[in-house]
Amino acid sequence: MNIIAIIPARMGSSRFPGKPLALIHGVPMVGHVAFRTAMSRCLSATYVATCDTVIEDYCKEAGLACVMTGDHHVRCSTRTAEALLKIEAATGRKADIVVMVQGDEPMVLPGMIDAAVEPMLKDPSINVVNLMADMDTLEEFEDPNEVKVVVDRNNDALYFSREPIPSRKKGADKVPMRKQVCIIPFRRDYLIRFNEMEESPLEICESVDMMRILEHGEKSPHGAHRCPHLERGYPRRSGPRDAAHGRGCPHAGVREVDGAAVPPPGRLGRALDSLLRLDTHAAGTGPALAGLALAL
Repeated sequence: MNIIAIIPARMGSSRFPGKPLALIHGVPMVGHVAFRTAMSRCLSATYVATCDTVIEDYCKEAGLACVMTGDHHVRCSTRTAEALLKIEAATGRKADIVVMVQGDEPMVLPGMIDAAVEPMLKDPSINVVNLMADMDTLEEFEDPNEVKVVVDRNNDALYFSREPIPSRKKGADKVPMRKQVCIIPFRRDYLIRFNEMEESPLEICESVDMMRILEHGEKSPHGAHRCPHLERGYPRRSGPRDAAHGRGCPHAGVREVDGAAVPPPGRLGRALDSLLRLDTHAAGTGPALAGLALAL
């Protein structure tokens, strides 16, 4: 099965202009996302999709595959779909599943990609999955930059909102506080069909792509699938692993020595060293860094 990841990224973010190239431990944010995503065991390839030549230049320098798209896209899903068609035309190979990973998820871990894809491999009827995570604080729950999600007993999405849902106004001491994590695998044909659907009123109101599926009466995105490895929002890595599992992965030179990941020499090696150090920090202080990643 051909499973690819596409990371839509643009410099024109309204809340944080230039966000993809913002440095974290000396590595641009989009680099963290792409390097980490490419280490997933299930992926055949990972691409950055952008309309900005500065991002393309960085990708070339870092050895990341990059696809240039139009600058007219309002939604990440349409940029991802354009990139998909260009990738298929260039490679001559049709994708089966396309994992859309937002370019502002620098704390993504390979296991999160694997966990998001797993339900689709087990159940052919599932067309789209969206990871979710628990929130620990009321501040995060009330932050409009965090997309909240409510699910049914099967973990199929009922609603996505930037408002705090479900309501705490009825005196409840505790309600489920869950947020969308922007790792969203689509079946290839469903991604194309999704982008042919008309944007829906609630999608526009909430600025959440997944609302389009719900408003069009499609089966709920299996949605907010809760990864069994999620712990306080993000999965923990049991330890470094050989990145060679990711075919075509720019981390292919990473090796393990006495259980520790050692990057290759040179500029890429220094970038990977920063990445791996940040990953080590994530294992110890995941929630704090996760909050930073998603609040951007």
